[in-house]
Amino acid sequence: MGSIDAPFVPGSFVTTGRSSGLRHIGLIDHVTLTDTGALSGEGRVLGSIDADGNLTTSRASPFFETALLKATADEIESVYQAAGATLGVGTLVETPEIEAKLIPSRFNRHTFWCGQSGSGKTYALGVVLEQLLIHTALPMVIFDPNAGFVRLRDLRSDSQTDAHRALRGRDIRVLRPAGQGPEALRARFRDFSMQSRAAVLRLDPIVDRDEYNVLTRVTGDKDIDREGILPALRANDDPAADLLIKRVENLRMADWTVWAHGGADVNTVLDERPDATVLDIGGFAYHPGEKLVIALAVLDDLWAKREARRPILIVIDEAHNLCSPDNDSPLHRAVRERIIQIAAEGRKFGLWLLLSTQRPSKIHPSILSQCDNLALMRMSSPVDLTELATVFGFVPPSMLARSPRFQQGEALFAGGFVPAPTLLKVQERLTHEGGSDVGVPPALMSPPTD
Repeated sequence: MGSIDAPFVPGSFVTTGRSSGLRHIGLIDHVTLTDTGALSGEGRVLGSIDADGNLTTSRASPFFETALLKATADEIESVYQAAGATLGVGTLVETPEIEAKLIPSRFNRHTFWCGQSGSGKTYALGVVLEQLLIHTALPMVIFDPNAGFVRLRDLRSDSQTDAHRALRGRDIRVLRPAGQGPEALRARFRDFSMQSRAAVLRLDPIVDRDEYNVLTRVTGDKDIDREGILPALRANDDPAADLLIKRVENLRMADWTVWAHGGADVNTVLDERPDATVLDIGGFAYHPGEKLVIALAVLDDLWAKREARRPILIVIDEAHNLCSPDNDSPLHRAVRERIIQIAAEGRKFGLWLLLSTQRPSKIHPSILSQCDNLALMRMSSPVDLTELATVFGFVPPSMLARSPRFQQGEALFAGGFVPAPTLLKVQERLTHEGGSDVGVPPALMSPPTD
């Protein structure tokens, strides 16, 4: 408690009085006014600082009353150092002269990233992905529906800083539907599990039992992917094969551009574990199911090979396209159920999710509840903020409440990948943003007439 003039707001770092050899550093979570007009607040002790300026989080001696002071830059930096936070992603909102940092080792937890349209969500996510590429050897696969990351390998300047040199040395691949050879974004039908093949064909094993049965018997042919499914079905004399032929023709599957037809497929690329693989799934223009085919192919393959324990960060931008609770086609369900399985069990195998979307309600609750890290940008909906407060109970409500007033590029980071809940302004990207907003064209002014 103290004077109304005290310079503390939620997110401020503070220290206890420096008169003794051991002092504490903490974070203000909540501030309010009492009925008498005094300032009252709550916070958390982050650790103890000894006389030499070293911080430890393993002990904190009790105290009854002490003065609180604004933490210095060196004291805040000691918090980051003690936590192993090395990814510089911006500056603190309350003290812009201090760099805000994330803990790279704690991306081994699932992360939820959200913010309404125009908040700078995709740009800020690009900043974090750049820093992971610079400072870690963690491979990532990025499902990119709006071409926001297709220029992740294109630096904005010719600078020769360590960061720029590091990015130039990374193996960043961009796979597109219109790509050729190793840059083509393709999947191989024969590599799908039977359940996934059925999902692509919208088959139910009970309702469509005859067609499903034929499918199980003909798609084991080694040339099924190169030649397509139709020749194998036409060679089968089962009457249900004719029904399955009609289904394939009605879905126009032979015209989908997603099939590898004997060429390289997306999982061949991912098996090489490039530093980053951007999948331009928004580039499929023929059939909306093609991007789901790519997602199912990748997620199924990663899950099937989980015992190899090869870590990878699975970044899904506009994640509601793949794991909404509302989309209920067989293909949507198959993709969503695989993501739910990875969210629940994938962490111990090195399959870590980073999901980005505009609203928490657009993500299936079984997925959202498994996320341990939160990145929140501007969010105006009280309903969404209430849901976030419920799911992410470790976030101070007063800091969540600031979200509607965030400027573009400001964010709240909380969870394991920061030493303490942090309000920050993201820094500029080193690479180009592929899907930046389109501006409003100005009016053409007519020259004055006499």
